[in-house]
Amino acid sequence: MTEIQRETLEVDVLFVGAGPACLAGAIRMGRILKGQVPGVASPGDLSIMVIEKGAEAGSHSISGAILDPKALAELIPDFRDRGAPLESPVGDDDLYYLTRRRALRSPITPPPLRNHGCFIVSLGKLTRWMGEQLEGLGVDLIPGFPGSELLYEDDRVVGVRTGDKGLDREGKPKSNFEPGVDIRAKVTVLGEGARGSLTKQLVARHHLDAGCNPQVYTTGVKEVWEVPEGRLRPGSVVHTLGFPLDAKTFGGGFLYGMADNHISAGFVTDLGYEDPHTDPHSVFQQFKTHPLVARFLEGGRVVSYGAKAIPEGGYWSIPQLYVDGCLIAGDSGSLLNAQRLKGIHTAMKSGMIAADVVAGCLAAGDSSAARLKEYQDRIKSSWMGRELWNVRNFHQAFDGGLWSGLVHSALQMATGGRGVRNRYPTVASHERMRRLRPGEKPPGRAFDGKLTFDKLTDVYFSGTKHEENQPCHLVVADVDICHTRCTEEYGNPCQHFCPASVYEMAETDEGLRLRINASNCVHCKTCDIKDPYGIINWVTPEGGGGPAYVSL
Repeated sequence: MTEIQRETLEVDVLFVGAGPACLAGAIRMGRILKGQVPGVASPGDLSIMVIEKGAEAGSHSISGAILDPKALAELIPDFRDRGAPLESPVGDDDLYYLTRRRALRSPITPPPLRNHGCFIVSLGKLTRWMGEQLEGLGVDLIPGFPGSELLYEDDRVVGVRTGDKGLDREGKPKSNFEPGVDIRAKVTVLGEGARGSLTKQLVARHHLDAGCNPQVYTTGVKEVWEVPEGRLRPGSVVHTLGFPLDAKTFGGGFLYGMADNHISAGFVTDLGYEDPHTDPHSVFQQFKTHPLVARFLEGGRVVSYGAKAIPEGGYWSIPQLYVDGCLIAGDSGSLLNAQRLKGIHTAMKSGMIAADVVAGCLAAGDSSAARLKEYQDRIKSSWMGRELWNVRNFHQAFDGGLWSGLVHSALQMATGGRGVRNRYPTVASHERMRRLRPGEKPPGRAFDGKLTFDKLTDVYFSGTKHEENQPCHLVVADVDICHTRCTEEYGNPCQHFCPASVYEMAETDEGLRLRINASNCVHCKTCDIKDPYGIINWVTPEGGGGPAYVSL
């Protein structure tokens, strides 16, 4: 086969992913170059680039979301005057424990869930606005360019190769074939979100997670509703525990009052669940049938849907965040406060610290791992590092179930995050699934099309589109396992844990065989995380494909 001739671009700093971490880093770097950051010297005239796999900045950004503005205020002090898209300041917080029919309101709101001074936001809108702030700073933002592999010289990262376009299902060039570009950089910053595909490669190659707790995840499933006037005041925050989860499984629901009679409704399910038939999408649909929730949503309509994995391992799961020529930022580095349900502000702060450190490294002409180690040191000594340290054992506390988790988390709050020991152990999410019991079948699931919806209907509301005739970006290492061992041992749980009906076991002449509907994928990464054999590898599809999150 003829070797593909690729264009090469040379930049000084490359940010991968137009999420809050890399956008904050790029904005900070642009301001450093213009001498607008007191105390940080400009290293001279540098070229900066941000690449994003989505069709535009924000199209793949999804979160709850309640924004702690601490990092944004550091990054852009006049963010309100500049028109930052803030739905509403938080006005009141409520916490409920739900049984099947009842809602028991907590007489006090735990301190981590008190959101005074925070804002309800759409992360998609916020990241689009942050992308706009790059204009005039000399930073190139290029959407539709997924990073497909890291470029190396020896063991040093020297940039990223973007994905090829115009390949058919068999990987053969079509008439519109465009080879990916090799973008070479002195420093590359990976901010791809949870379970980033390049980050996964980097961590595995350099064993960056040696000595760390295994990463654990939840999956958040969310809809934005337009409802009749007066249902939930803008700025109102409702969090729930209990129904529809059992007491063994960590998770909870939320309702956030947005502007213009919109409600952000969602449910987060811990991927450490044991039952192979657990379905995070179905759990969310059940959540909406609870009387407390239904009264806010009935008579409204869904305007958007999405799902994402959330890294909740916390401080002890943070890998080494630096190698020669490369840094890891945001959710890709497990820099999220699971106790507060917040990671936007920590992602932004990590990007800003990365920019400051990279500026100093390039000024000194040294971007070795020894020099870039300053990034992780500064994270630990910053307010972000202290915040994460104080919740270092939070998610692990719930390994024994909800009630013991509440006791452990209360003890941790009283002891500065320690609890009964300084470091609680944990187990990777995919290792917790139990095998099928004899005769066990998945529960029946029915949806009314008004309050509850099947997965394909919700995928429609996500705006997801992929070029059908392209290589499948969900790579199963051994498909034979799917219709032999997995069918017998776990009942093919990919059919349940995927919130977008990507995986199905279809009848063929040879019996049940796995069918992958890759065009449905909303890029949540749940399959890459929860498959009990660890044989599903999520890789980047053709650039510009995927969800089109408008208000999530």
